[in-house]
Amino acid sequence: MAGSDHGHTPAAWTGVIISFAGFCVAGAFMVANNPVGFWAGIGVVLLGGVVGAAMKAAGLGQKPAPELERAREEAARADHTPETAHAGRS
Repeated sequence: MAGSDHGHTPAAWTGVIISFAGFCVAGAFMVANNPVGFWAGIGVVLLGGVVGAAMKAAGLGQKPAPELERAREEAARADHTPETAHAGRS
């Protein structure tokens, strides 16, 4: 995984940092026996996921690797050849 830059994007870092802060808030309020603060922290955790997804949709997420795109195209072509289209039918 180290060679793929998995998750090293502004969208991923921002989402994780917001979620981590929410996790810390929820944990602190859970220990303090404060359900409202706990659920507020859980809301911040969920907000981190929403912000990360919005940033990815805005183009700040991981770009598809050219090798992966090429492999997907080749696999799609291989699945639609006449030889393999009827292979599973008897």
